[in-house]
Amino acid sequence: MSEEQDRDDPQGTAARPSLQTLLPRRLARSLSAQLLVLTVAFVMLAEVFIYVPSIANFRATWLMDRINAAQLASLAVEAAAERGVMPELEAELLRNAEVKAVALKRDNRRELLLASPMQDMIVARYDLRGATWLELCYDAFETLVFGGGRTVAVAGSPRFRGGEFIEIVIDDTPLRQAMFVYSGNVLFLSIVISIFTAALVFLALNRALVMPMMRITENMVRFRQQPEDASRVMMPSQRRDEIGTAERELAAMQGEIRQALRQKTRLAALGTAVSKINHDLRNILASAQLISDRLTGIDDPQVQKLAPRLFTSIDRAIQLATDTMKFGKAEEAPPRKQFVPLADLVHEVCDAAVPADDTRIRTEISIDPEEQVFADADQLFRVLLNLARNGVEAMLEADGGGTLSIGCEMVPGGGRLYIADTGPGLPDSARAHLFEPFVGSARKGGTGLGMAIAADLVRAHGGIIRLHQSIPGHTVFHIYLPGPDGQMAEPEADLAAE
Repeated sequence: MSEEQDRDDPQGTAARPSLQTLLPRRLARSLSAQLLVLTVAFVMLAEVFIYVPSIANFRATWLMDRINAAQLASLAVEAAAERGVMPELEAELLRNAEVKAVALKRDNRRELLLASPMQDMIVARYDLRGATWLELCYDAFETLVFGGGRTVAVAGSPRFRGGEFIEIVIDDTPLRQAMFVYSGNVLFLSIVISIFTAALVFLALNRALVMPMMRITENMVRFRQQPEDASRVMMPSQRRDEIGTAERELAAMQGEIRQALRQKTRLAALGTAVSKINHDLRNILASAQLISDRLTGIDDPQVQKLAPRLFTSIDRAIQLATDTMKFGKAEEAPPRKQFVPLADLVHEVCDAAVPADDTRIRTEISIDPEEQVFADADQLFRVLLNLARNGVEAMLEADGGGTLSIGCEMVPGGGRLYIADTGPGLPDSARAHLFEPFVGSARKGGTGLGMAIAADLVRAHGGIIRLHQSIPGHTVFHIYLPGPDGQMAEPEADLAAE
């Protein structure tokens, strides 16, 4: 378009095709139109395969009719043999039989019974006795292409065993004309049948396949435009075929996409909130650290016993707020691995997870005091603390108490940490998404972030965390961590893997 046209038509509607132009294009490219064209084409192709033997059969039948008529004429000649056949009668018999000459072989003797006075040269001979269908088809198309104005001889078997064979001489022009008329009728009927069949097939397939596919396609387009809208999720039909399977799988996939989008939205919101809280939290922890330092001047045995734990917890909280924002904004810092006394670390985890004055929870620690693991102490503390707190909360909510067990077993290839509780066990819904944030929580109102964080931290160490067993009264998690040489114990067959 020129600049003047651009100014007059800023939206570009002049270059945009109209709806009347787009509609035929869309119909031409649609699955329905292609199906209709293919159906017509296939029916016409089938009619072609039917036409070839049918035109050959029509030619053979036409020739046999001439042979039968010639045989009747020959019988009349034989009946009047004693009195002689008048030339007028012979010409009338040949004209009624539509032949030029008739010869009959009987009793090993060939006899010319009827013949017109003017004989043309015979250019082709055909024998219908024992002819294969391929020969008949070839002769039929040879007549259509090269026939007309030719004198040909045709041999066939007489009816009722009236001789060994009967041979006639004819002009193939009427035969060719009859074959063209027959071909035209077949073509007309083929077109009518193909259109009628195509319409029936089109309507049936359009209802059974095309319309459901259009429904699926339109739903996919609508869902892509606004996947957060629950009303745009596919509503599967009750069909049990491939279309029904596609509808159900599409609905399941759309549900998973919506769930993933909700998780990402919550993670983004959580990241924003954590980013805002992190700054103020660090200031509050700094104040708490200053206040806790004054506890060292209090000469109270109980205070002196609890103060180191308080200092350690505040230091870890400050370091955590400084290094990472969990799932909010920043990624976890790479683990700073070193040999960590495992027994001391597990005792700190139990002290943090189990209230000091709560006698409902018993702890069992089965770790050699000399046992060490090659890991980041703070990150391993967070992993064990998340698992321990989940177990303690499950036991307190279920029956008001239980036993929390943490230990280390030496297996071929390295060590395996385990943490177990006597709670009610994990429900199936929690097992299916155990290490996924916001969907793997076993408690009402939980976020599932603790298990997701633990899995991320173990993965950062190059290790594996798995749910080994979960039944009422016994839930066990296994943690496999590689040693300094990178070797790790072979994981057992567990319930859920990360």
